[in-house]
Amino acid sequence: MSVRTETHEAASRRTADRLPLAVYLLALSLFAMGSAEFLLAGVLPDIADDLHISLSSAGALISAFAIGVVIGGPPLAVLTLRWPRRTTLVISQAVFAACVAIGLVTDNFTVLLVTRFLCGLAYAGFWAVAAVTAIGLVTPDRTARASGVVVSGLSVAMVAGGPAGALLSHFTGWQGGFWAVVALTLLGAVATAIAVPATSAAQEQSVRRELRTMRQPQLWVVYVATLLSTAAYMISYNYLAAFLTDVTDVDSVWVPPILVLFGIGAFVGLSIGGRIADGRPHHALLIGAGGILVTSVLLALLAEHIVAVIVLVLLMGVAGFVLNPAIYGRVFTVASNAPTLAGATAVSMFQLGISLVPLLAGVALGAGAGLDSIPWLGAGLALLTIPVVLIDRTIARNRARSPQTGEN
Repeated sequence: MSVRTETHEAASRRTADRLPLAVYLLALSLFAMGSAEFLLAGVLPDIADDLHISLSSAGALISAFAIGVVIGGPPLAVLTLRWPRRTTLVISQAVFAACVAIGLVTDNFTVLLVTRFLCGLAYAGFWAVAAVTAIGLVTPDRTARASGVVVSGLSVAMVAGGPAGALLSHFTGWQGGFWAVVALTLLGAVATAIAVPATSAAQEQSVRRELRTMRQPQLWVVYVATLLSTAAYMISYNYLAAFLTDVTDVDSVWVPPILVLFGIGAFVGLSIGGRIADGRPHHALLIGAGGILVTSVLLALLAEHIVAVIVLVLLMGVAGFVLNPAIYGRVFTVASNAPTLAGATAVSMFQLGISLVPLLAGVALGAGAGLDSIPWLGAGLALLTIPVVLIDRTIARNRARSPQTGEN
């Protein structure tokens, strides 16, 4: 074989290994929309001052968005099931951008609260359909990797989009960061309309088939793993700034760079998890849950050692996001006949895991426990995740050994 032929074959393999451009554009859109979720926490005091409301009342805006995501995704998935996916994606983005814009030009808190709820609905609908669309653009052996890339848009929003939007709002007023979200979301809608292939209604799933598939107990085992694992790493991440300054005694100026390390770890974890999950999803799930457990315990034990904490923050980002491609891979494998509704419910479980974090931490802190108790809560949640993953693996192995009956 000639050198030229070998070079050509190597180039062909690299090209075949690349994901379609549309997958990355969907991740960009999720980044834009997700930034609105994480940006809000950074500008709550400014919103409270501007609207002449209490800080606790302004905090209801965070809850309104979360409620919209948790309860809105599955019903919207059913209502739009017969729509072409590209149409659903573009409409979701347009509705999201419109609701954000309306909230920015009103001085009525109730209107702002309603728009945040509607943003949550649109966000959930987009996220679920985006994941399904991504896996439809690749071969079956790359579904977890494709869904992992889409979800990476959320991790970028968490560690970069939210802080960057808050910084922009610091100089332009609290609305500035949200106007940037509106612009990026509309740009994403245009890119989606151009880059995502069209599908006809005949290619979309049957509502009855999707609902029937959702009755599988195994699918709900995966959802429990989603909720527990998400809460396991998010409980430490959400209280990391306070943990670093009050327990580890890190100067506040170093908190943002350390948080960025979590994001770097998340990217590494998504890359590793995406490549493991397609072939060995339960390995990825157990590695991720075990990694969260170990890093959480070490974070609690070594809380006063700055260098150790910095390294552990990076490793926790890796462990937490190794899980994500495998979670979505399992959902779409178990519910192959209900990808849209199953994906929407997975999004709801992910958001529910995030939403439970303040409640769990509030109970511990309210009982007199210090911030150093937070990593122990994360460790406990990770420990609970492991047997749930093992149950799913046992069910999967038993089904592989016996003839399949019913929906997969």
